Amino acid sequence: MNDLYTQVITVFLGFFAIMNPIANTAAFAGLAGDKPKAEQIKIAAKALIITFIVILSFALLGKAIFHLFGITISALRITGGILVFLVGYHMLNGHGSKLHSAENNDEADIAVSPLAVPLLAGPGTIATAMNYSSSGGLTGILLTMSVFAVLCIITFLCFIFSSRILSVIGKSGLSIVTRLMGLILAVIGMQMLIVGITEVITTIN
Repeated sequence: MNDLYTQVITVFLGFFAIMNPIANTAAFAGLAGDKPKAEQIKIAAKALIITFIVILSFALLGKAIFHLFGITISALRITGGILVFLVGYHMLNGHGSKLHSAENNDEADIAVSPLAVPLLAGPGTIATAMNYSSSGGLTGILLTMSVFAVLCIITFLCFIFSSRILSVIGKSGLSIVTRLMGLILAVIGMQMLIVGITEVITTIN
Protein backbone atom coordinates (compact mmCIF):
# COMPACT_ATOMS: atom_id res chain seq x y z
CA MET A 1 0.00 0.00 0.00
CA ASN A 2 2.87 2.35 0.81
CA ASP A 3 4.33 1.68 -2.63
CA LEU A 4 1.00 2.67 -4.19
CA TYR A 5 0.90 5.93 -2.24
CA THR A 6 4.49 6.67 -3.22
CA GLN A 7 3.70 6.03 -6.88
CA VAL A 8 0.60 8.25 -6.75
CA ILE A 9 2.58 11.11 -5.18
CA THR A 10 5.41 10.67 -7.70
CA VAL A 11 3.03 10.76 -10.68
CA PHE A 12 1.13 13.75 -9.27
CA LEU A 13 4.28 15.78 -8.61
CA GLY A 14 5.62 14.92 -12.06
CA PHE A 15 2.45 16.12 -13.79
CA PHE A 16 2.12 19.15 -11.50
CA ALA A 17 5.66 20.32 -12.27
CA ILE A 18 5.32 20.01 -16.04
CA MET A 19 1.71 21.29 -16.32
CA ASN A 20 1.99 23.88 -13.51
CA PRO A 21 -1.65 24.98 -13.02
CA ILE A 22 -0.68 27.98 -10.87
CA ALA A 23 1.55 29.53 -13.55
CA ASN A 24 -0.93 28.69 -16.32
CA THR A 25 -3.62 30.60 -14.42
CA ALA A 26 -1.91 33.84 -15.49
CA ALA A 27 -2.03 32.73 -19.14
CA PHE A 28 -5.71 31.87 -18.81
CA ALA A 29 -6.45 35.27 -17.25
CA GLY A 30 -4.62 37.01 -20.07
CA LEU A 31 -6.61 35.13 -22.72
CA ALA A 32 -10.06 35.00 -21.10
CA GLY A 33 -9.94 37.38 -18.15
CA ASP A 34 -12.03 40.04 -19.92
CA LYS A 35 -14.88 37.63 -20.70
CA PRO A 36 -18.03 37.04 -18.58
CA LYS A 37 -17.72 34.52 -15.75
CA ALA A 38 -20.03 31.99 -17.43
CA GLU A 39 -17.95 32.08 -20.60
CA GLN A 40 -14.72 31.71 -18.61
CA ILE A 41 -16.12 28.57 -16.98
CA LYS A 42 -17.14 27.22 -20.39
CA ILE A 43 -13.70 27.92 -21.87
CA ALA A 44 -11.90 26.37 -18.87
CA ALA A 45 -14.11 23.26 -18.94
CA LYS A 46 -13.64 22.73 -22.69
CA ALA A 47 -9.87 23.26 -22.47
CA LEU A 48 -9.48 20.75 -19.64
CA ILE A 49 -11.73 18.15 -21.31
CA ILE A 50 -9.70 18.42 -24.53
CA THR A 51 -6.48 18.22 -22.53
CA PHE A 52 -7.64 15.05 -20.75
CA ILE A 53 -8.69 13.42 -24.04
CA VAL A 54 -5.34 14.25 -25.67
CA ILE A 55 -3.31 12.88 -22.76
CA LEU A 56 -5.54 9.78 -22.49
CA SER A 57 -5.07 9.13 -26.21
CA PHE A 58 -1.29 9.27 -25.93
CA ALA A 59 -1.30 7.20 -22.73
CA LEU A 60 -3.26 4.46 -24.52
CA LEU A 61 -1.98 4.77 -28.10
CA GLY A 62 1.23 6.78 -27.79
CA LYS A 63 3.62 3.94 -28.55
CA ALA A 64 1.53 2.74 -31.49
CA ILE A 65 1.28 6.28 -32.92
CA PHE A 66 5.01 6.84 -32.59
CA HIS A 67 5.78 3.44 -34.12
CA LEU A 68 3.40 4.15 -37.02
CA PHE A 69 5.13 7.40 -37.94
CA GLY A 70 8.61 6.22 -36.99
CA ILE A 71 8.91 8.76 -34.16
CA THR A 72 11.03 8.13 -31.08
CA ILE A 73 10.68 9.43 -27.54
CA SER A 74 14.09 11.05 -28.01
CA ALA A 75 12.75 13.09 -30.93
CA LEU A 76 9.77 14.14 -28.78
CA ARG A 77 12.06 15.21 -25.95
CA ILE A 78 14.35 17.19 -28.27
CA THR A 79 11.47 18.98 -30.02
CA GLY A 80 9.59 19.51 -26.75
CA GLY A 81 12.76 20.78 -25.09
CA ILE A 82 13.26 23.41 -27.79
CA LEU A 83 9.62 24.55 -27.58
CA VAL A 84 9.60 24.69 -23.76
CA PHE A 85 12.93 26.56 -23.75
CA LEU A 86 11.59 29.20 -26.19
CA VAL A 87 8.47 29.71 -24.06
CA GLY A 88 10.62 30.02 -20.94
CA TYR A 89 13.00 32.44 -22.67
CA HIS A 90 10.15 34.79 -23.61
CA MET A 91 8.69 34.60 -20.08
CA LEU A 92 12.11 35.23 -18.57
CA ASN A 93 12.25 38.50 -20.50
CA GLY A 94 8.80 39.47 -19.25
CA HIS A 95 7.00 38.78 -22.53
CA GLY A 96 4.38 36.26 -23.52
CA SER A 97 5.33 33.62 -26.06
CA LYS A 98 3.70 33.46 -29.49
CA LEU A 99 3.30 29.74 -28.81
CA HIS A 100 0.88 30.70 -26.04
CA SER A 101 -1.18 33.27 -27.91
CA ALA A 102 -4.21 33.09 -30.15
CA GLU A 103 -4.93 35.21 -33.20
CA ASN A 104 -8.71 34.99 -32.80
CA ASN A 105 -9.99 35.46 -29.28
CA ASP A 106 -13.18 33.49 -29.66
CA GLU A 107 -14.16 30.81 -27.18
CA ALA A 108 -13.47 27.80 -29.40
CA ASP A 109 -10.00 28.92 -30.49
CA ILE A 110 -8.84 29.82 -26.99
CA ALA A 111 -10.05 26.54 -25.48
CA VAL A 112 -8.38 24.39 -28.13
CA SER A 113 -5.29 26.50 -28.77
CA PRO A 114 -3.32 27.71 -26.95
CA LEU A 115 -4.96 26.54 -23.71
CA ALA A 116 -5.42 22.81 -24.38
CA VAL A 117 -2.56 22.50 -26.86
CA PRO A 118 0.25 23.33 -26.26
CA LEU A 119 -0.18 25.12 -22.91
CA LEU A 120 -1.66 22.17 -20.96
CA ALA A 121 -1.21 19.13 -23.20
CA GLY A 122 2.24 20.04 -24.44
CA PRO A 123 5.16 17.79 -25.37
CA GLY A 124 6.32 17.58 -21.76
CA THR A 125 2.90 16.51 -20.48
CA ILE A 126 2.54 13.95 -23.29
CA ALA A 127 6.00 12.52 -22.64
CA THR A 128 5.28 12.35 -18.90
CA ALA A 129 1.99 10.53 -19.48
CA MET A 130 3.57 8.03 -21.86
CA ASN A 131 6.44 7.42 -19.46
CA TYR A 132 4.22 6.72 -16.43
CA SER A 133 1.52 4.76 -18.25
CA SER A 134 3.94 2.48 -20.09
CA SER A 135 5.68 1.29 -16.93
CA GLY A 136 2.80 -0.59 -15.32
CA GLY A 137 0.47 -1.96 -18.00
CA LEU A 138 -3.25 -1.42 -17.46
CA THR A 139 -2.72 -0.58 -13.79
CA GLY A 140 -0.17 2.05 -14.72
CA ILE A 141 -2.54 3.62 -17.26
CA LEU A 142 -5.44 3.71 -14.77
CA LEU A 143 -3.24 5.20 -12.04
CA THR A 144 -1.71 7.77 -14.37
CA MET A 145 -5.01 8.95 -15.80
CA SER A 146 -6.73 9.02 -12.38
CA VAL A 147 -4.00 11.27 -11.01
CA PHE A 148 -4.10 13.43 -14.15
CA ALA A 149 -7.88 13.78 -13.80
CA VAL A 150 -7.39 15.16 -10.27
CA LEU A 151 -4.82 17.62 -11.59
CA CYS A 152 -7.24 18.71 -14.32
CA ILE A 153 -9.86 19.47 -11.65
CA ILE A 154 -7.32 21.50 -9.67
CA THR A 155 -6.36 23.40 -12.83
CA PHE A 156 -10.03 24.06 -13.61
CA LEU A 157 -10.55 25.57 -10.15
CA CYS A 158 -7.44 27.74 -10.57
CA PHE A 159 -8.75 28.98 -13.92
CA ILE A 160 -12.26 29.91 -12.77
CA PHE A 161 -10.85 31.69 -9.69
CA SER A 162 -7.99 33.25 -11.67
CA SER A 163 -9.04 36.84 -10.92
CA ARG A 164 -8.95 36.24 -7.15
CA ILE A 165 -5.64 34.39 -7.32
CA LEU A 166 -4.00 37.10 -9.40
CA SER A 167 -5.45 39.88 -7.22
CA VAL A 168 -3.71 38.32 -4.23
CA ILE A 169 -0.44 37.98 -6.12
CA GLY A 170 -0.65 41.48 -7.66
CA LYS A 171 1.01 42.81 -10.83
CA SER A 172 4.48 42.96 -9.31
CA GLY A 173 4.10 39.48 -7.89
CA LEU A 174 2.81 38.21 -11.23
CA SER A 175 5.82 39.70 -13.02
CA ILE A 176 8.17 38.00 -10.57
CA VAL A 177 6.32 34.69 -10.83
CA THR A 178 6.32 34.93 -14.63
CA ARG A 179 10.07 35.45 -14.76
CA LEU A 180 10.74 32.69 -12.23
CA MET A 181 8.48 30.28 -14.12
CA GLY A 182 10.28 31.33 -17.30
CA LEU A 183 13.62 30.43 -15.76
CA ILE A 184 12.28 27.09 -14.57
CA LEU A 185 10.72 26.33 -17.97
CA ALA A 186 13.96 27.26 -19.76
CA VAL A 187 15.89 24.88 -17.50
CA ILE A 188 13.29 22.12 -17.98
CA GLY A 189 13.44 22.63 -21.74
CA MET A 190 17.24 22.45 -21.76
CA GLN A 191 17.15 19.32 -19.59
CA MET A 192 14.67 17.66 -21.99
CA LEU A 193 16.96 18.62 -24.87
CA ILE A 194 20.05 17.22 -23.13
CA VAL A 195 18.30 13.95 -22.24
CA GLY A 196 16.97 13.57 -25.78
CA ILE A 197 20.38 14.21 -27.39
CA THR A 198 22.08 11.89 -24.88
CA GLU A 199 19.63 9.10 -25.73
CA VAL A 200 20.29 9.56 -29.46
CA ILE A 201 24.08 9.46 -28.94
CA THR A 202 23.78 6.38 -26.71
CA THR A 203 21.63 4.62 -29.33
CA ILE A 204 24.15 5.40 -32.09
CA ASN A 205 27.03 4.10 -30.01
